[in-house]
Amino acid sequence: MSESTKASSAADQDRVDVLVVGAGVTGIYQLYRAREAGFSAKLVEAGTGVGGTWYWNRYPAARFDSESYTYGYLFSKKLWEEWEWSERFAGQPEIERYFNYVVDRFDLRRDIVFGAKVTATVYDEPSGTWTVRTSDGAERRARFVVAATGILSVPFIPDIPGRGDFRGEQHHTGLWPKTPVDFSGKRVALIGTGSSGVQIVPAIADEVASLTVYQKVADWLTPLNNAPIAPEEQAELKANFESIRETLNTSPSGFLHQITMRSGLDDSPEQRQEFYEKRWNGPGFTKLSEHYMDMTTNPTVNAEWCEFLAGKIRSIVKDPETAEKLIPKGHGYGGRRPPFGTGYYETYNKPNVFLVDLNETPIARITETGVETADGTQGIDIIIWATGYDFGTGALNRLGVRGRGGLALEEYWEDGPRTYLGVAAAGFPNFFFPGGPHGALGNNPRYSGDQVDFVVDALVHTRERGHDVIEVTAAAEDEWTDKMNSSGDLSSFLKSSYFYGANIPGKPVRQLLNPTGRWALQEMIAAIRQDEYATFVFSKATKEA
Repeated sequence: MSESTKASSAADQDRVDVLVVGAGVTGIYQLYRAREAGFSAKLVEAGTGVGGTWYWNRYPAARFDSESYTYGYLFSKKLWEEWEWSERFAGQPEIERYFNYVVDRFDLRRDIVFGAKVTATVYDEPSGTWTVRTSDGAERRARFVVAATGILSVPFIPDIPGRGDFRGEQHHTGLWPKTPVDFSGKRVALIGTGSSGVQIVPAIADEVASLTVYQKVADWLTPLNNAPIAPEEQAELKANFESIRETLNTSPSGFLHQITMRSGLDDSPEQRQEFYEKRWNGPGFTKLSEHYMDMTTNPTVNAEWCEFLAGKIRSIVKDPETAEKLIPKGHGYGGRRPPFGTGYYETYNKPNVFLVDLNETPIARITETGVETADGTQGIDIIIWATGYDFGTGALNRLGVRGRGGLALEEYWEDGPRTYLGVAAAGFPNFFFPGGPHGALGNNPRYSGDQVDFVVDALVHTRERGHDVIEVTAAAEDEWTDKMNSSGDLSSFLKSSYFYGANIPGKPVRQLLNPTGRWALQEMIAAIRQDEYATFVFSKATKEA
């Protein structure tokens, strides 16, 4: 074989119809669907394994707070029957095993390139293709790029003075090392009490010499109430695959839970207290999605539910001052994403666990050996940053995306995301981002799966029409974006939450979710298919790729 033939062969190997970015729950499904539809496809992944969130987040006690079987894939009955989740809410090691099982079961691994972080994604107008450069030095050409980079994939660490001076260990929950961290006898500071922070606290409390938790905002945490999945339940799940899939595919939240179709005020005070007790003892998100239909909209019902929860906190936490710090102030249940824990409140009864309210005692700086506040310097060996993520747009804005005329995505979104259905943006032909901003609310794999299906159908439609390029119209994008930004009152989430980007200094506070919900998204998708994608423009490339 001549050198020129070898070069041509190598170039062909790096040229595909569809290039997927990210091997998380959405990217894996996107690769599967693209191949199933007859496209040549590759997936590039920054890490060395699959799982996305569940590859990077391997901190102690990391686990689902959505039921395991509602998070997994629904495209294969055989997969559903073969894989048995051990717990209602599986832990990270089991979740990572699941994704590895899926990519091997469906022979997807051969089309995944690991250790390839995207550094540039550049559109060529004449050929209608994208060139994607990655950290492994490779350059790949694709007709279509699908960025399945997730909404919680860029860790955020606040810019606290002296952070670089600290001589001990520092770890963010979203970039946890594969090698287990040795906490034995160590003085640990945990900064942040969101969903990951509340999982870590009870998991390491008995191992450490001391654990100081720095809390900025208290949240309405309730028990996860995890449990093993008994053999009889496993059999029932397998026997009811079709009905479960139908429910999950049509549920507004992507869960099996059913909202209680009555007002809290329809019940007597005694009945409400009994109802609240059942919710407290129920699993995970049932506290939100099986509650009274007006729990988040009726101030009286919401306040009473919150008072019930405050009573639970006071009854569990022995120190009254600590208990009051753990009770949220200034927002009701549903104002922020509710976390779920196992033994979280009980952990504060241990003599080596301390809570610092950052509103009363802010961190002044990190020193070489600890954390300094107005109360003095606390000697620390390990700092855990459970401080969240650059939600929604963070990962997409870091792909170096350049569309028509060199338009930079991060500049186009400088004042907040502009999207159509949360999957496409005008000026960026053949570029899609299912699972990104403006997607939906609820169980992520369910609504991102809706978007993946839509993207594949749109690509098939493009191919069947004999075209090379598909691009959403600016008018359609404007209408959808305006709808997202004007629909905030449909959601209970506060504008001070990370769902609006408020946790990132300098980031515009904009709607990053789809408050209209999954049903509205599904209705739009159905209408677009019916209208043969009239909100998109199709064209032929003017030169060969």
